[in-house]
Amino acid sequence: MFKAVIFDCDGVLVDSEPETFRMLAEDLAEAGLALTPAELEPLFLGGTIPGVFREARQLGAALPENWVKTFYDRLYARLARGVPLIEGIPQVLDALDAAGVPYAVGSNGTTEKMLTTLGQHPGVMRRLKGRLFSGQELNMPKPDPGLYRHVAQFLGVDAVDCAVIEDSPTGARAARLAGMRCFAYAPEGGAKLEAEGARVFRRMEYLPALLLQ
Repeated sequence: MFKAVIFDCDGVLVDSEPETFRMLAEDLAEAGLALTPAELEPLFLGGTIPGVFREARQLGAALPENWVKTFYDRLYARLARGVPLIEGIPQVLDALDAAGVPYAVGSNGTTEKMLTTLGQHPGVMRRLKGRLFSGQELNMPKPDPGLYRHVAQFLGVDAVDCAVIEDSPTGARAARLAGMRCFAYAPEGGAKLEAEGARVFRRMEYLPALLLQ
């Protein structure tokens, strides 16, 4: 049994990615880079908005210098209208609590974004208060393994005893480089995740058995 669990946020705890990629597709189309959300996901899933800015410009998008800030402002407002939890997350946390296994969140998103999305679900947010860590704000965004090592240190657990729950190849690579076992939530395919050493599972209800066996 693992001694601690570290969750990614977007796409693992909250279903925020569809709205984010829809908005990103709208902005990039206006900037001259017409890609669908499905085409954008392989390029930017698991990254940061500053990273999107740099890469999109290299691909020819005419984004203004202040785009990162304005995108975040508009994204937070849109996400504040309502973001559902990934189905089964409360039950996963119940199982970890019952087993006495501590957990925290390591995300490439900002703290404000996590508070905006997770804050809509008081029962979950109450358990995660003081346990939200942003790789972007710590200057160690995934695939830098430093974020997950930082969270493990906070939890007082060696890396080898931590499990990471991810949904992106970038995050799975960070877990692998940190020396942690990664379980990847992928309802539809997961070859790229498996290539990064992650064990793929399709439904969140399967996760407690994987972590606590």
